[in-house]
Amino acid sequence: MAASSIAVMLPTAGASGINLPESLSGNQPELARHKLKAVKFTPVQLRYPRLVGKNSRLGVHGTGPNVTVCTLTTNQGAEGVALLRGSTGDANKVFDTMKDKSVSELFSVSEGTLNEKHLAFDFCLHDLAGVILNKPVYALLGAEKPIVTSCYSGMIYFDEMEPENKPAGLGKVLENCQWDYNYGYRKLKVKIGRGGKWMSKDEGLKTDIAVTKMIFENFPDCDILVDGNDAFTVDYFISYLEGIEDIPLFWIEEPFRETREDYTKLKKWMVNHGRRNTLLADGEANPDHQLVLELGKEQLLDVCIEDISGYGFTPWRKLAPQLKAIGMKMSPHAWGDTLKSFYCTHLTGAFGNTPAIEGVTCSSDDIDLSAYKLIKGRITPPSTPGFGMKLLK
Repeated sequence: MAASSIAVMLPTAGASGINLPESLSGNQPELARHKLKAVKFTPVQLRYPRLVGKNSRLGVHGTGPNVTVCTLTTNQGAEGVALLRGSTGDANKVFDTMKDKSVSELFSVSEGTLNEKHLAFDFCLHDLAGVILNKPVYALLGAEKPIVTSCYSGMIYFDEMEPENKPAGLGKVLENCQWDYNYGYRKLKVKIGRGGKWMSKDEGLKTDIAVTKMIFENFPDCDILVDGNDAFTVDYFISYLEGIEDIPLFWIEEPFRETREDYTKLKKWMVNHGRRNTLLADGEANPDHQLVLELGKEQLLDVCIEDISGYGFTPWRKLAPQLKAIGMKMSPHAWGDTLKSFYCTHLTGAFGNTPAIEGVTCSSDDIDLSAYKLIKGRITPPSTPGFGMKLLK
């Protein structure tokens, strides 16, 4: 996924779109003092607050992923700690080509990771540079203070279907919404598309509509986002919109596989039926990157949501100003683990242009997540060096 996305990235190497202050633009000598000495890979168990069930395409998502975190250590004793992109076997081979090189040969504050062959360590190099320079990552990207935006819960799935031997019913959806509300979220992304795989088309549509109405009635001070994971046709999705009547939607994500014809039809329908302010977000699953950008230029899509890890932090740094230039917003997909959500707060904290960040609530005994707190529906990235997350054991 990462390789295919990088291959179609627009050729603007080094164009961060942010003017770095003089105190940061001249930091390469400090990075040059540090040479990579060692790499360590650590399994980290993350726990969701509850079982996450099915969406329109996939079965039960479980209770939390086991991810791999890498630690890069320099000859000066500095450590960068962050999520690994890809496998440890491939990363070990890549590290052999990086060992004993200075950090400045591998990373530039103005550009990020300099060689795409090293993007397995993209997050880690950003963290390491922040530690060496005693700056949070958003400051490396040029922001004196982070731009803070809202954060939505991305964890409202087909909760009524579990457990399979004794389904909990729709009340379970409300129970999980209440947990997220109590935790601090004021935006709820609701999975729809039950008729794509798990129910008949008619039954699935009725249930999607009922769930949306139920959440709207019980959480009137929350924004609702819906995510179809490409389970709909354009006409089937318009039937859903007709069914929820005048319930406002903050955004619509991946209703169907992105095509110009379908988004033209949907956008026209929405404009003609009072949904001009609802955002259309796409580009997550196996995206046609160039088409997504073209649809953004044509104002048929509003938000680009390629994955923060699959696409890469450095490629996203280059993409962000391009999106702003064509009038398209960004909100990198972060589902899977909370580390990705936290990385997004630094990226969007520097560039802005983000209507909401995807929140993936997790806890862990293996990594310190305490620097990031959800307050009144927003997560502010900490001012600690790098990304501000360290291993606990």
